[in-house]
Amino acid sequence: MPPRLLSVNVGLPKDIDWRGKTVHTAIWKEPVQGRRTVRRLNIDGDGQGDLAGHGGEHRAVMVYQIDSYRYWERYFGRKFPTYGQFGENLTVDGLPDNEVCIGDRYQIAGALFEVTQPRVTCYRVGIRMDEPQMASLLVAHHRPGFYLRVLQEGDIGAGDEIVKVSAGPEQMTVAEIDALLYLPGHSREPLQRALKIPALPVGWQASFRALLEQEQGGKPRGGNPGLVPDSGPRPAWPGFRKVRVSAVNQESKTVFSLLLTSGDGKPLAAPLPGQFVVLRVRTEPDSPPLLRSYSLSDAPSTDHYRVSVKEELHGAVSGYLKRNVQTGDVLDVSAPRGNFILQEGDDPVVLLSAGVGATPVLAMLHALASAGTTRAVWWLFGARNREDHSFAAEARALVNALPSAKSYVKYSQAGREDRIGLDFDASGRLTITDIAKLGIPDSAHFYLCGPPTFMQDFSSGLRARGIPVSRIHSEVFGSLPPITPGLKSGPSRMPHQPPAATDQGPKVAFARSGLTVSWAARYQSLLELAEACDVPAKWSCRTGVCHTCETGLISGSVSYQPEPIEPAADGSVLLCCSRPTEDVALDM
Repeated sequence: MPPRLLSVNVGLPKDIDWRGKTVHTAIWKEPVQGRRTVRRLNIDGDGQGDLAGHGGEHRAVMVYQIDSYRYWERYFGRKFPTYGQFGENLTVDGLPDNEVCIGDRYQIAGALFEVTQPRVTCYRVGIRMDEPQMASLLVAHHRPGFYLRVLQEGDIGAGDEIVKVSAGPEQMTVAEIDALLYLPGHSREPLQRALKIPALPVGWQASFRALLEQEQGGKPRGGNPGLVPDSGPRPAWPGFRKVRVSAVNQESKTVFSLLLTSGDGKPLAAPLPGQFVVLRVRTEPDSPPLLRSYSLSDAPSTDHYRVSVKEELHGAVSGYLKRNVQTGDVLDVSAPRGNFILQEGDDPVVLLSAGVGATPVLAMLHALASAGTTRAVWWLFGARNREDHSFAAEARALVNALPSAKSYVKYSQAGREDRIGLDFDASGRLTITDIAKLGIPDSAHFYLCGPPTFMQDFSSGLRARGIPVSRIHSEVFGSLPPITPGLKSGPSRMPHQPPAATDQGPKVAFARSGLTVSWAARYQSLLELAEACDVPAKWSCRTGVCHTCETGLISGSVSYQPEPIEPAADGSVLLCCSRPTEDVALDM
């Protein structure tokens, strides 16, 4: 029997209640009567609630098979009352995932389609199915379903025959492509074949390139760089080791530096320029330790680390370090970590910072000077005035040592003694217009670090100038932006202790948020605990498939329930399916 269209299903986005939150989703699809017009981006009467993860030209129409319906009915021991149960637009008889190939083209009545990719792993199919693990099961059982691109618009309806018009290159099936990204075993030959398929969207191609680079030895870090491409190199050691404070230096009115040397005489691990470390301090004898992340601000070295700290008005850790830490004291430090790293190559470099945001880009400037680079380098820095201008002489000397480097400093509140042309170059705040005024080429790599509004203004301004996202690198002090697909945001809250907090379970430290809480058995995962504390988190599938929730594990260990389809990278953890087995510290 030739493949046939059994049902056309559509649905518009709506708000639903889920775990006390509101999700905006179009996962509910209902069969339609008669014929519907398929258009380039969807079917008449259909829509997508989350256009970042669904919809668009390459994900215009979702397909699922009646054979998979029957498979899941046997698996769950229950009947499905209607088509559209899996969020699909087209329920079909035939076209199994292990036979349909990416790039295949099909004619249904007056419409022409091209197969582009497997289903995106998404927690919302689990909501629709009332089965939280559904996203993981679809991948593990090789039954994801697939998306179609509309090459020719037309009317379709139940009962139409599905005619294969042409075969895609490489003849790699939907199930094979899905497994190649999400399941372990990313071997070189199929990755190379997948990259020869023009119909495969650019996001999937980028994922396969990252996997191929790891397979060829470019990133021997474990994990899945196809899902987490910018996770950074593996930390040199787990947890913390002892370091000794060899010097305390005041860099400006509000910024001071600690010079840290090995506490046991063994060399430290050389950081990459731009990375940070986590300090663990106990401000009171009986209080839990507090964790804070600080960028390394000196040239990469195995002899010492320099962390530079801004003394915050009510900063528990910065205040303690300023008042109490002296030369000879011992502190706990994590291995260098982070993916805000100076890229190799010959392209121009723009080091763009304000305030204490100078610290990671200063390490990059040190690295460029140590290498005697001939690359064009711009050092752009903003401060209030000379009193608040950290590392002024140090940065000036490094710029002067480079043959193709330029410096541009602005003071927003210059004092009477501040000398234009000597201390600073212009009044006001750094803005995106300075980039054009200085003649900085669009071929440069831009490294940004500073206050949130500074980062937002420059990131959006550079994108508006047409600078590719791949050339805009940024480091965020404090919590990273959350990823909560489809979730309607409410009033933002500062991270806090969870409801009905106890002191029974292991301690969970959210390092960037400056919060330490106790684990409780009522939480199914570290992700649920983070949500209960309003700690910003990233997630999508919530079942250990997509790795969106992969987070740095600074110290401690976890167990998984369920086991993720593929483990996280070394030194990282998947929040959505992990629980602490001892005290843990997370980079969030």
